Amino acid sequence: MKTRLGCLSNKSDSCSDFSEFLPPAQERSARYLKLSTDEVHWMLIHNLIHLYFIDGLAAFRTFLKTEFSDENIEFWLACEDYKKIKSPAKMMSKANKIYKDFIDVHAPREVNIDHRTREETKQRLLEPTPNSLGEVQAKVYSLMEKDSYPRFIRSKIYQDLLNRTQIYCQRKSV
Repeated sequence: MKTRLGCLSNKSDSCSDFSEFLPPAQERSARYLKLSTDEVHWMLIHNLIHLYFIDGLAAFRTFLKTEFSDENIEFWLACEDYKKIKSPAKMMSKANKIYKDFIDVHAPREVNIDHRTREETKQRLLEPTPNSLGEVQAKVYSLMEKDSYPRFIRSKIYQDLLNRTQIYCQRKSV
């Protein structure tokens, strides 16, 4: 995702930086070629935010389900929700639920972490803070980043998502 969004931070005057988001040359309309760089930037930012942060999350979840590893994204999202909790009582309750659902060796949706991380997390959750799950969340994120996400980018689910976004961009630009 960083690579895909990286072109948005470059201030290029040509659309060649965006070629992966454009339709094949033979299918581009005259209007499409007349877009200014600012128009292309706005269109891509608008659509990519929707693609990567809404449709992209749903697509990534669907992909992980096909690989029987959706517990990773569900755990990561639960940790994100946990960090927003202000009440100590609610934090304790949510911490226990996350531990029982994802971290415990008998958890129904156990995430793949090493014994040391599991035990240290268990100790941290005795007196939970907003950062108690930080280390384990980072490890699960790293696992998804290095393992699941590269396969997702090569998957049909992701390719279909990109194609839908390209079609949407074409319709909006004409």
